[in-house]
Amino acid sequence: MSAWAAKRFWTDVNVVPADGGFAVQLDTRPVKTPAKSALIVPTEALAEAVADEWRAVEDGIDPNVMPFTRSANAAIDKVATQFTEVADMLAAYGGSDLLCYRATHPDPLVARQAATWDPLLDWAHETFGARLLPTSGIMPVDQSQAALSALSAPLYLASPFQLTALHDLIALSGSLVIGLAVAQGRLGADEGWNMSRLDEIWQAEQWGADEEAEAAAAIKHTAFVHALTFYKLTTSSAEG
Repeated sequence: MSAWAAKRFWTDVNVVPADGGFAVQLDTRPVKTPAKSALIVPTEALAEAVADEWRAVEDGIDPNVMPFTRSANAAIDKVATQFTEVADMLAAYGGSDLLCYRATHPDPLVARQAATWDPLLDWAHETFGARLLPTSGIMPVDQSQAALSALSAPLYLASPFQLTALHDLIALSGSLVIGLAVAQGRLGADEGWNMSRLDEIWQAEQWGADEEAEAAAAIKHTAFVHALTFYKLTTSSAEG
């Protein structure tokens, strides 16, 4: 089935058990990924989220308004097929984590970064045994390999669906620590997003917001919130 090119041809959308997970059927035809793999997700709750997107289709299928379907496709077609490469890429964020690179001035910004980011670095140390060291300015700081290995270990233990969500939480925030903290419930999605944009928020407070930049940030914020919802739905059949 060439789902992305098709117009609506189905009447009913159903979630059914399939191969240890759950599939979505359009009448009696299973939804497939763009690579023609079976779209089977790990929880009924996630399958229902995908199914709701297909129920909402009125005419042509627009993947831009089907984020759960898109993320499930990515997990199956892309992440599952190159899991180690994706995990390695995300692990590399630890070596240049946003939280470790601090301003040298002005003093109020320096203080805000320390007050906001230091507790999260402490959390990473307490939770994973990973002590990342902050630095001032743009000069790189060499983090210990032991800390980086400990911090990245959860990535390699994740499922392909979880890693798909972690990809966006980490890449959009620029921080392995923030991504893990949001996924593990240490931070809410909005709190984590605002932490990642501390510098931009500071600049807007001083000089006013740039409408174009704010519009771009809003799109990324929506994707960030979706990633957390997707992560939660991959791990539980319960709401939330």
